[in-house]
Amino acid sequence: MKELTRTSFKKTATVKKIVLAAVCTVLLLTLALLEYYLPLKTLLPAIKIPPLAEGEMRVHFLDVGEGDCTVIESSDGVIIVDAGEGSFETENRLIRYLKGLNARSYTMIATHADLDHFGGFAQLIRTFGADGVYLPPLSSETGEYQQFLSAVNESGCEVKTLMRYVVIPFGAGSYAACISPDSSAGTDGNDRSAVLFVHCGGVNFLLGADISSAREEKLLSEYALMEGIFDCGESRVRLEETDILKVSHHGSDSSSGSGWLSLLRPSAAVVTCGKGNTYSHPSQGAIARLSEAGAEIYRTDELGSIVVRIRDGNYFISA
Repeated sequence: MKELTRTSFKKTATVKKIVLAAVCTVLLLTLALLEYYLPLKTLLPAIKIPPLAEGEMRVHFLDVGEGDCTVIESSDGVIIVDAGEGSFETENRLIRYLKGLNARSYTMIATHADLDHFGGFAQLIRTFGADGVYLPPLSSETGEYQQFLSAVNESGCEVKTLMRYVVIPFGAGSYAACISPDSSAGTDGNDRSAVLFVHCGGVNFLLGADISSAREEKLLSEYALMEGIFDCGESRVRLEETDILKVSHHGSDSSSGSGWLSLLRPSAAVVTCGKGNTYSHPSQGAIARLSEAGAEIYRTDELGSIVVRIRDGNYFISA
């Protein structure tokens, strides 16, 4: 009788282990399916952001560490230009921020195939969907970039490649016009990143991506040939009318040349860089040249996210 009890106990214990393993398997599969069809990041709480005022537009330079993310907001929706490197922390911050904006539509633009520009897009697309995606001119073979492309393909959205003369209209008379690269940009990854001239509610921004001073000089020489060389239809590009510059390559010393800044003469310059980054961005040289050009400098490593509120052709910058 004693031996039979031991056997029964062993059988019962084995059955319990099997049942527990089956339950755990079902739970894991359920969580996996939920994450696929309803990403858990959608449950993150929104950051509280005041809604747009009547007739207002905003441009948000978000703090994503050593990376880029610019969100152009109008009553029609948002355009997200780059999305950081895709770390757990920055992804969560972006999702919470975008949930706080509560936009009607989402257009996503990757200016560069470096991770610090496109890394967060796959998760953003899965969380919010996308009405359109603009891919950088030069692709990448990395696994992270292929995941980004997979998310784009799965979304079924319209896909275009950014090259000179591509224009993205938004709001009433506002647009983002791509002025670089073109076929003469060579094969350097940084110099083939997409530069955008953004006309937003009567205020002009230049988003410099990661181009070097050599590419800046090439654009200057082309612009000197004819003032309207970068125009596309009614979308005017007047570099000398730039109000706010998103500084090239996180303030690297190899960008933001004196000639380039002398033409642009921005009133404000935004440097997107990570606190204590290993590249020592922004460089002292770049900061000096920006100051000499008369720009008031705003840095995400010092101020966090920076917001430009635009109304009736005027703007106000806050952090």
